[in-house]
Amino acid sequence: MAAAAAASGFPRSPRGAVKIARALVAFVTFLCFVSSRSHGAYTALAVMEVVITALFFVLYLLQLDKKLSWLFWPLADFFNSVIAALFLLVVCLFAIIIKTNNGTLAGGVLGLVLLVLCVVDAVLLFQKISLDGPRGRNTPAK
Repeated sequence: MAAAAAASGFPRSPRGAVKIARALVAFVTFLCFVSSRSHGAYTALAVMEVVITALFFVLYLLQLDKKLSWLFWPLADFFNSVIAALFLLVVCLFAIIIKTNNGTLAGGVLGLVLLVLCVVDAVLLFQKISLDGPRGRNTPAK
């Protein structure tokens, strides 16, 4: 029962709230790009961001990161946030500059908001990685 209580606290944590906000803003960005019939790259980036963010949210919610210990998940999540921020910067600036219609402009602006959320997520993850303690071979087991 304690594991379920710990997992249910993740959505209310700062990292959980940022993941939820990222998924929602990415979904609205996707809707803007689809409704304006924008270029496929804009839509694909928004869909990929929704799916990957939702998968990381479920991973942390169900505490699968502890069960699947063969990968250091916070570091993978950190790299995902940084790479997503770089892609969003390029694609959303193109969407804003080209601005074929108002839907593309709105999607580009929301994409820049999503970029800020990715950076916030990366900072929170970096703090978790660097503040969790040493990870050397001589570290005693918990």
